[in-house]
Amino acid sequence: MSTPVPNPPFRDPARPLRERLDDLVGRLTTGEKLALLHQHQAPVQRLGLDYFRTGTEALHGVAWHGPATVFPQAVGLAATWNPDLVRAIGSAVGDEVRVFHQKDPAAVGLNVWAPVVNPLRDPRWGRNEEGYAEDPWLTGIIATAYGRGLTGDHPTHLKTAPTLKHFLAYNNETDRCTTSSNLPPRVLHDYELPAFRAPIEAGAAVAVMPSYNLVNGRPAHLSPLINDVLRKWTDQDVLVVSDAYAPGNLYGLQQYSPDGPAAYAAALKAGVDSFTQDDTDAGPSIEKLTEAIDRGLITVDDLDTAVRHALAIRFRLGEFDPSELDPYRALEPDLVNCPAHRQLAQEAARQSIVLLKHECQVLPLNASAINRLAVIGPLANTLSEDWYAGTLPYQITAYRGLVERLGEDRVEYCEGVDRIALRVAGSTSYLTIGADGVLRADAGEHRYFDLFDWGGDACALRSVRNGRHLTAADDGSLVADQAGPNGWEVKQTFRLVETGDTVQVLHLNSGRYLRVDDTVGLSDSGTSFELEVVIDGAAAAAEVAARADTAIVVLGNHPMVNGRETEDRGDLELPTAQDRLVRSVHAANSRTVLVMTSSYPFAVGWAQQNLPALLWSAHGGQEYGRALADVLFGDSDPCGRLTQTWYHSAADLPDLLDYDIIATDATYLYYRGMPLYPFGHGLSYTTFTYGDLRLSSTSIPADGEVRVTFTVTNTGTRAGSEVAQLYTHQQRSRVKQPLRQLRGFHRLSLLPGESTDVELTIAAADLGFWDVTRDRHCVESARHSIMVGRSSTDTRLAATLDVQGERIPPRSVLTRPGSNDLAATSFDDYSAITLTTATPDRGDAVLSLEPGAWLSFDDVELVHTSYMATVANRGSAPATIELRLDDPLHGDLLDKLQVLPSDKLTSLASQLTATGVHTLYIVFSAADVVLAGLTAGPV
Repeated sequence: MSTPVPNPPFRDPARPLRERLDDLVGRLTTGEKLALLHQHQAPVQRLGLDYFRTGTEALHGVAWHGPATVFPQAVGLAATWNPDLVRAIGSAVGDEVRVFHQKDPAAVGLNVWAPVVNPLRDPRWGRNEEGYAEDPWLTGIIATAYGRGLTGDHPTHLKTAPTLKHFLAYNNETDRCTTSSNLPPRVLHDYELPAFRAPIEAGAAVAVMPSYNLVNGRPAHLSPLINDVLRKWTDQDVLVVSDAYAPGNLYGLQQYSPDGPAAYAAALKAGVDSFTQDDTDAGPSIEKLTEAIDRGLITVDDLDTAVRHALAIRFRLGEFDPSELDPYRALEPDLVNCPAHRQLAQEAARQSIVLLKHECQVLPLNASAINRLAVIGPLANTLSEDWYAGTLPYQITAYRGLVERLGEDRVEYCEGVDRIALRVAGSTSYLTIGADGVLRADAGEHRYFDLFDWGGDACALRSVRNGRHLTAADDGSLVADQAGPNGWEVKQTFRLVETGDTVQVLHLNSGRYLRVDDTVGLSDSGTSFELEVVIDGAAAAAEVAARADTAIVVLGNHPMVNGRETEDRGDLELPTAQDRLVRSVHAANSRTVLVMTSSYPFAVGWAQQNLPALLWSAHGGQEYGRALADVLFGDSDPCGRLTQTWYHSAADLPDLLDYDIIATDATYLYYRGMPLYPFGHGLSYTTFTYGDLRLSSTSIPADGEVRVTFTVTNTGTRAGSEVAQLYTHQQRSRVKQPLRQLRGFHRLSLLPGESTDVELTIAAADLGFWDVTRDRHCVESARHSIMVGRSSTDTRLAATLDVQGERIPPRSVLTRPGSNDLAATSFDDYSAITLTTATPDRGDAVLSLEPGAWLSFDDVELVHTSYMATVANRGSAPATIELRLDDPLHGDLLDKLQVLPSDKLTSLASQLTATGVHTLYIVFSAADVVLAGLTAGPV
């Protein structure tokens, strides 16, 4: 707690927050205010304000501060489809944050940087594990649950201050600081914004972090949506914290602002309140903000607005209240990783496991009938920490969990990786590990390495001599002294580059090759080695599997390699060596169960076709092995359901950088193919039937709602868990509608033969969409399919609902001066177009990508009128913009505008002579032509 100053109004908890804020802000000098706008807020000793820092990582446990309870990864928490459980986990994490804070307030702040609410649009995204779902509504539900746990239940005091990440349209690590996400209005309002809106409206998040990328050509940290939209969702102050080093990108990598003071000023005016830059050194940020004031780029009022946002969070955390009012002061230090949190971690891991396929009654396992169980794979006896995980206090691996059930004598383990030696080509020398762990080349006996294939042509080498992974040390030497791949810069991964009959060893982090001279080091040119396989891991695993009753193969990813922050995946395939391993095991034992533990979906078509049982979970935390054993032996029915579509291959996906899910038929909402596993998929050991679908009304007004009731029955012989899911589809619409969209779900557990009624409610307003013609939300008059079932493609019941909404009229634009403008971004369709900035501060426009690019605007009401076109030409040669009726190539030519080269928007005056309602096409003759819109007006 801050040291109190006698009786100032800001320390009076009986006063309204606004009054307390006004008092405190009024007491601060300009210099003191500036020092509060950095991640590391300086103390103000004369007022008794302590040091404060933003940014404690708490995505699925307290990270970076030593052992703490490690829950399943975020995508695994969402796979439980259990908001109550997720809320309990958020509360446990919040308690542990408070305990760490009590121990070291300077190191562990109460502003936590979680949850991540970016919808999981593309499974190749490197940070897939951090999000919840490809559906924005489900993302909002889970994020709200986790956030409510983090904030706590006290009516006036926050337990912690959750921060939503990352605003906005951020699903690629490839060039993430310089790529721009294309967001047409419907994708923005119907897909991206809802996931952020739900937890903010619910009070489950009190802060937001913008993303590294640009959106429609403008850095997300400068988005006018922060103030114009996001902050309008609540009457509470929302703190906006920059991502790490993002302020420097504005005038560095992105070259959007001319210099640092201009960048900081633009960010502050756009709504950023806290600058995460230069680690703990606030000095450079203060200097830039000070210069921005001196240059008139920002005012003291701008400063005060940001300071109020920063201080409001501290007030709500109780910092300026008497200590006896702190509801969290009595939390015990031994709460971290306490028995209750361990049990919660096990329950979370258990409910997150998804049964993807189940045939031939291989599962559940019968302990009394097993003489020998083979447990195989590179993930079978290890657990991994991702970048935002806490330090595992202990590890219950799959192998340990199964040994607890059956005993050591009935479980046989095989890692299933190749053991190799690398001999310098044409010599008798090998790469060896000395007693000091240093890599050298000689004829010594310690030449053997276990080779781990993590996909993406990335592998790791573990020395057999000391069991440690080979890494590049800071001095450039190579030494085997790491437990595995780790760190922000992973220095423990290599690529074996084939050069005829030999290989060269490329160190991935440095981009340099292993070279043998007097010592072994890294060089731009490498030494060739002959690779000798001493133990064939797949063959060894097959031998173990052949003498077992059942083989459990545990495969997946390492969360620090080939799909992590800074690195997207190039494909969806299992690593080659892992694929070979499971095929070999299955050839030796038909009762092979594949257990995938991963941060993301895989394309496992062969396994789906050939294996009797497949399961998936995210990396499950410290209790993963016990949870897996509970599911494999049937003590727990598989509860998890997928929150992402699993595709057959990356060929089913659009370009990673194309964010227009509507135009590209992306995500379960628009995907027209048959996925490997659909959104919402997950099997049970028992069977369920659905029946007696009833609607409280078959027709509702635009402000009404309907109750959907149905019966679920367990028709099997075992108790089981089910997630009943409700989807809708609008049958007719002015616009392209989702093929199906999740509107509700209900988790239930039923005994054999037991039935229960489920009631879910749909509000007509939720069936609406963003109408680009009027720039607002709209509920159309239309018939909707109501679908109930086990997943997005396995629907068992259907009914229809008529919604009495509105009919979208023709676009009444350009009809007279002062009528509605035709914004270029309000198009209905397009070809070879992306979105860009209209002005540096606000407004979007369209940019042609190639000659012949076009926009279409349906149902435009045309009259004889004059108009103005706001255009620019970023190319080097004159270009034209044509206006055509009803066809971009052969439609009647209405007008043709000449656009001279100029980066700045300018207005061109002309006239339209056509009448009637038509589809208006705007066609660009060249790339790099910008159109902001058309406006009616005099010539």
